[in-house]
Amino acid sequence: MSSSKTNHNNTINIKNRKATFDYEIIETFTAGIVLTGTEIKSIRQGKCGLTDTYCMVINGEIWVKNMYIAEYSYGSYNNHTTHRDRKLLLNRKEIRHIAKDTMQPGFSIVPLRLFINDRGLAKVVIAIGRGKKQYDKRQSIKEREDKRTIDRMFKK
Repeated sequence: MSSSKTNHNNTINIKNRKATFDYEIIETFTAGIVLTGTEIKSIRQGKCGLTDTYCMVINGEIWVKNMYIAEYSYGSYNNHTTHRDRKLLLNRKEIRHIAKDTMQPGFSIVPLRLFINDRGLAKVVIAIGRGKKQYDKRQSIKEREDKRTIDRMFKK
């Protein structure tokens, strides 16, 4: 019974690809997320996204804003709203550390990945990131294209 559960959980791995392009990642943290019953069911179906998602520290708590979780197809009148704010679960020491780092200009908290762990709990990998300038982004594009051409050469 548990083996089929773990196989299913490993398939849920939603990434925020734009985050690594727009931000230079400094430090990462894995946080739990407070969800309702229909939200976790939608995540298990893979119907969620991290595009344009960001985090904020409000009153000593970290909240993820603008995270999309589709309404559960079998949900009733008490289905969740798709873009509501959701609280992240970290210990106080980590929250203080993140809050201190994001006080500096140019730093923000960015969700990188949403996944379900071995125990069936939804987790979010968040990072402290420094926003890249336009020339940094051009450099990233150039490195990615160079890597592709090198891979093509080795393939042939």
